[in-house]
This record gives sequence, C-alpha cells and structure tokens, in this order.
Amino acid sequence: MKKLFIIMLIPLLMVGLVDQMTLAANPTHLKTLKETKKCVRCNLSGARLNGARLIRAQLSGADLSGAKLRGANLRGADLSGANLAGADLRRANLRGARMGRANLRSANLGGANLRGADLSGANLGGANLKGAITNDAKGAP
Repeated sequence: MKKLFIIMLIPLLMVGLVDQMTLAANPTHLKTLKETKKCVRCNLSGARLNGARLIRAQLSGADLSGAKLRGANLRGADLSGANLAGADLRRANLRGARMGRANLRSANLGGANLRGADLSGANLGGANLKGAITNDAKGAP
C-alpha cells in the first residue's frame, strides 16, 4: 500500500516542480534589469520587484507573469507586448507607460497610476482596476 501511494505521489510532485520552474525569473535577466533597466523579451516571471525604481525601463515583450511589482516606479516604461498576467501592480506608478498589446489578464492594478499610459490593445480581462488613476490613459476601460 505504501509503494502504491508513493508511485501515485510522484507525478503530483513532478507537476508541482514544473509549475515552480515555469514561474521562476531567470537570475541573469533579473540582474541585467537591475543594472541597466533593459530586459527586452526576457523571463522575469514571478520576480519580486516590489518598490523597484524602473523609470523608463525597456521591458517590451518581457514575461512578467505573476511578478510582484507592488509600489514599483515604472513611469515611462516600455511594457508593450509584455506578459503581466496575474502580476501584482498595486499602487505602481505606470504614468506614461507604453503597454500596448500587453497581457494584463487577472493583474492587480488596484490604486495604480495609469495617467497617460498607452493601453491600446491590452488584454485587461479579469484585471483589478479598483482605485486606479486612468485619466488620459489611451485605450483604458
């Protein structure tokens, strides 16, 4: 009985490991972003960047799915085509950010500053925009 339980448990553990690996930021990409504020089409999924100063950062096409960007300063950043699905962007400063065609599905943008941001063609399905400032934002709901 014990062997059967272990055999049944192995696939479940493997699925959990695969999920964790797919939501792990590439350490080299994370270091590059912190040093240069440029990381185009890189893997930053699940990265912990709460409160980061990323003013005018170049992140077009980057995978930031599930990233923690709470209170981050992304003013004027290029996030066009980026994957921010499920990202925590509460109280983030995204003023003037370029977010055209970005995937913001189920992202938390509560209290975020999106003033003047370009959200043209962005996927905002299920996103939380409660308390977000969307004045002058292009393509905002």
